[in-house]
Amino acid sequence: MSLCINPNCQNTDNPDNLLRCQTCGSELLLEGRYRVTRLLSDKGGYGDIYEVRDRSDIPKVLKVLKEEKKNDVKAVEQFQREAEVLSKLNHPGIPQGEEYFKFFPINIQQPVHCLVMEKIEGENLHEWLQKRGNRPISEKLAVDWLNQLANTLHEVHQQQLIHRDIKPSNIMLQPNGQLVLIDFGIARGISKTYEQKKLAGQITRAVSDGYSPLEQATGNATQQSDFFALGRTFVHLITGIHPFDLCDQYRNHI
Repeated sequence: MSLCINPNCQNTDNPDNLLRCQTCGSELLLEGRYRVTRLLSDKGGYGDIYEVRDRSDIPKVLKVLKEEKKNDVKAVEQFQREAEVLSKLNHPGIPQGEEYFKFFPINIQQPVHCLVMEKIEGENLHEWLQKRGNRPISEKLAVDWLNQLANTLHEVHQQQLIHRDIKPSNIMLQPNGQLVLIDFGIARGISKTYEQKKLAGQITRAVSDGYSPLEQATGNATQQSDFFALGRTFVHLITGIHPFDLCDQYRNHI
């Protein structure tokens, strides 16, 4: 089965032996190599996430295609930044980005922006914690996970980047126990231009409630801000309680 990713296609299912969608006529073999096999996550107007096969891979390796359909300047800028970041990072705790391209569906003026990357199997830690009834993790597991994520963050920071969105839902637990940090859409590079924009108050504020530090809420995130968010993440994991709810419980006991 091949799926058509034209947002306006009325029937996206196609057999594998076609180059173009039998309903809308859009390409099915994207960039001459990627065939979309199934929908993994429906994000509505923001773009979906699909599983894809790459004809150039032997043996066949399943990958993920992430799309951006909004096409406003800020959304596309963030999407392209994520593609750039993932393509230059090479670490077991970070998904490997493979290719960014634009897909032009039939009868649609604006392109769909696409990013093909390594498929990460498993559950994010928010889902994982919920499925175990929000039972706190053990001290031994916390130390193991903290070592893994600190090592991953070191690699991110060595590339002069700030992730800016560390929280349980952006950390995947693979079946082999490896943690993978995902969603680099709002990551920022540290450069002279970035520092100048910070001083001018021109950095877009990006906040995950309960996890992000105050300086990030005011547009002044640094690499240390990632470690603050990592600390808040582990407060959640070792208590089983969201940081906001934990603060409320503390106030109620004063």
